[in-house]
Amino acid sequence: MTQSLDGHERTTGAIRNLPIHVTSEIGELKTVLLKRPGRELENLTPDHLGRLLFDDIPHLPVIQKEHDYFAAVLRNRGIEVLYLEKLMEEVLAIPHLREQFVANVLEESKSNINGSYEKLRDYLLSFDNEQLVEAVMAGIRKTEIPHSKRTHLHEMIEDTYPFYLDPMPNLYFTRDPAAAIGDGLTINRMKEPARRRESLFMHYIITYHPRFAKHDIPVWSDREYRFSMEGGDELVLSKEVLAIGISERTTAQGIERLARNLFERSEFKKVIAIEIPKSRAFMHLDTVFTMVDYDKFTIHSAIQGSGGQMNIFELTRGADDITITKRTDLLETLKEALHLDHLVLIPCGGGDAIASAREQWSDGSNTLAIAPGVVVTYDRNYVSNELLRSHGIEVIEIGSSELSRGRGGPRCMSCPLVREDI
Repeated sequence: MTQSLDGHERTTGAIRNLPIHVTSEIGELKTVLLKRPGRELENLTPDHLGRLLFDDIPHLPVIQKEHDYFAAVLRNRGIEVLYLEKLMEEVLAIPHLREQFVANVLEESKSNINGSYEKLRDYLLSFDNEQLVEAVMAGIRKTEIPHSKRTHLHEMIEDTYPFYLDPMPNLYFTRDPAAAIGDGLTINRMKEPARRRESLFMHYIITYHPRFAKHDIPVWSDREYRFSMEGGDELVLSKEVLAIGISERTTAQGIERLARNLFERSEFKKVIAIEIPKSRAFMHLDTVFTMVDYDKFTIHSAIQGSGGQMNIFELTRGADDITITKRTDLLETLKEALHLDHLVLIPCGGGDAIASAREQWSDGSNTLAIAPGVVVTYDRNYVSNELLRSHGIEVIEIGSSELSRGRGGPRCMSCPLVREDI
């Protein structure tokens, strides 16, 4: 049994009372971490979209309604939903952590550089825990500090950059800052400066929250490592095999370090590194490739070359160090890794040049499996959804007019913490 924040106990089958346990992409989902979109999205403006990694500005009341529906779909399937912001508030109830957390946030935000450190520290510490977490996530506008306390020239010029602290609008994509692998997780160094502070929340939660702190949870890769890696590139295919994208956001160096740590400290025996085009459209591996059943995957065919060829690298345990073998056939590589005679790659948009490009842009391949053969998808990707159904997959659709503006789908928006073994 595990205990949720509301005090209710829930059965977790063969999970051995662990707060983190993910040995596949498709095992029945038991506990998931979400972040409800908040005021950080209202701090997006056209002039600063690129800096904050957005293409458009979502309408907050609608995106919250869509996200609430997503959470309700999961709860209705018996899945425990935890919220990042709530866990962080509970962490800050521990004596001495408020000051430490604020100091870490301000240091990572480089507030000391512009001479605003002390006034921002005092401002944040004046809030209660809920307000403090919201302020850090939403960002702090210069207009929030009274004119009488603005003592530097850059603070007095109203038409310069409007924030002391940047907002974190990408936080509702909880998959990327940290991702569970086996009984541990990676706490990731994010590629882009706009997202780098995000993994600080999970560092605090894993280290100090009572739900996690009493367990010796392995961290396979930490946020201090200088080479980037993001959770959208990490796919747990089985208890022994991890697939990971070499992408715009995840480096080969980060993958190799992760593989070494997994081989030394876990049951994982193989890491399959899959190179995908390094572009915003193909941001992470899970935007072009996800597992939906024991023997079925979605795929965006544009990641494959002539004849389905790709650059694939298998990292395995060697006698003294890891062994790296190059492969080119994704289908055969997956069949061998999963010990399958037959495997199906279901093309996003049916493989049609227009439909596949359109639906991949709206995360048609970014499915969240909540059980073998049961996935949550965006309703707008109707071609891909019908194709999934034709292959025997149960498809649960959620609204996506505003959620999709952030360029991430149901898998991106969820960080599974506990799944049943398959």
